[in-house]
Amino acid sequence: MSRRSPVPTSLDEEAFAERSRLVEMIEKLSESEWDHHSLCAGWRVREVVAHMSMPFRTSALSMVAGIVRARFSFDEYADSAARRDAATYDSAQLLDFLKKNITTVWHPPGGGDDGALSHDVIHGLDITEPLGLPAPSAERIGLVLRHGGPRALKHFGSSLDRTLVATDTDASIGTGRRLEIPAKDILLVITGRRTLGQVVLDD
Repeated sequence: MSRRSPVPTSLDEEAFAERSRLVEMIEKLSESEWDHHSLCAGWRVREVVAHMSMPFRTSALSMVAGIVRARFSFDEYADSAARRDAATYDSAQLLDFLKKNITTVWHPPGGGDDGALSHDVIHGLDITEPLGLPAPSAERIGLVLRHGGPRALKHFGSSLDRTLVATDTDASIGTGRRLEIPAKDILLVITGRRTLGQVVLDD
C-alpha cells in the first residue's frame, strides 16, 4: 500500500504542513459542505477525505486484495474504497483520520519522494477549489510541479502542445509555444481537473 519511512524529508515536511492547513479548513466545514461536489468526478468532499486518509488506515494485504477484486485496476479499487469508507464513517471520523496522521510519513509506490506531497496538494485542491477556499502557496504547488510534473502528465494521461510557465513561482512543464498562467492552474490542467481553455478564460 505504501512505503513508510521514519525519517521525514523536506518534501515530507511540506506534506505535513499541507495536511495541517487542510485539516484547519476541513474541520470548519458544515455537513452540506462535506456533501459538496469535488473536482474528482463522482466524489463529494467526504469521498476525497476518505481517499486521502486511506493510506493511514489500510494494510498492504488489504489493498492488494482490494485491487485483485477490482480486476487489478487501482483506480477502480480507490473509487470503491472511497465510496465505501465515506458511507461507513461520519465526517468527524474521516477528519480524525487525517488529523491523527498529519506527521505520518508515507510514500506511495512509484510516486517518488514527492508522492505524498503531490497527493495531498492535488486532492486538497479537489476540495478547496469548489468550495472557494484558499489554495496552497504557489511555491508549494511549484514543488509539486518541479518534482512530479512529468510523472503527473503520464499518470493522468495529459498531453500538452505548449509550455506552461508559472507566473507566480519557478516552474514550467511541456513543450512548444509558451503560455504563462498561475502554478495552480498548471497543476489543475495537467491533472485533468480543468481544461486549458477553462483556466485561460477564467483569467
